[in-house]
Amino acid sequence: MKILAFAGSNSSTSINRELVKFVLKSFPEDEINLIDLNDFDMPVFSVDREKNGFPEEAHNFLKQIENCDVIICSLAEHNRSYSAAFKNIFDWASRINVKVFQNKPMFLMSTSPGGYGGGNVMNTAKTFFPQFAADVKETFSLPKFYENFDLESGVINPEMLKDLNEKIESFKTQIA
Repeated sequence: MKILAFAGSNSSTSINRELVKFVLKSFPEDEINLIDLNDFDMPVFSVDREKNGFPEEAHNFLKQIENCDVIICSLAEHNRSYSAAFKNIFDWASRINVKVFQNKPMFLMSTSPGGYGGGNVMNTAKTFFPQFAADVKETFSLPKFYENFDLESGVINPEMLKDLNEKIESFKTQIA
C-alpha cells in the first residue's frame, strides 16, 4: 500500500509532523511518502494570479495524492483554522481539481500545545474535506502535545495511546 503522509504545517519544528511520523511507525510494510509542505511553496492564491495559470507545485501536490492509496495527515491549527501554508496549497489544488483528495481513504489527525488538541481545525476538516473527495475513515486529536508526546517514545499518555492504536487498527481494517 502506498501512503501519502504530511503535516498541515510548514514549520521546521512541526508537532503535527512528529505525530504523523509516530503514526507511520505502525505501517512498517507499506510504501511511505512523507512530504513537506515547504516543497509546495506558491504565491498566495488569487483569481487574478489564476488567470496566468497554475503553479507547477499545485499540480505536483495533486500528483502525490493521485499516486497514493491512502492519506495520513495531521493538521496544524492557526487561529482556529488551517495554517496559511496548507490553505494556500489546498486553494490552488482545488481550482485544478475540486476533488482534491480523489476519494482516497484518510486518517485525519491534529495536535496542538493547548487542551483542545487542534479540535477546531479537526472539526472543520471532518465536515469540509469530504466535500473535496476525502474519505475520512478515522480521526484523532492529541491535546497538550508537550505533556502527552515525547520525541523518542511518541504518545506517552496511556489512555491517548490506547485510543490512537485502536484508531490505527480500525483504519487498517477499513482500508484492507
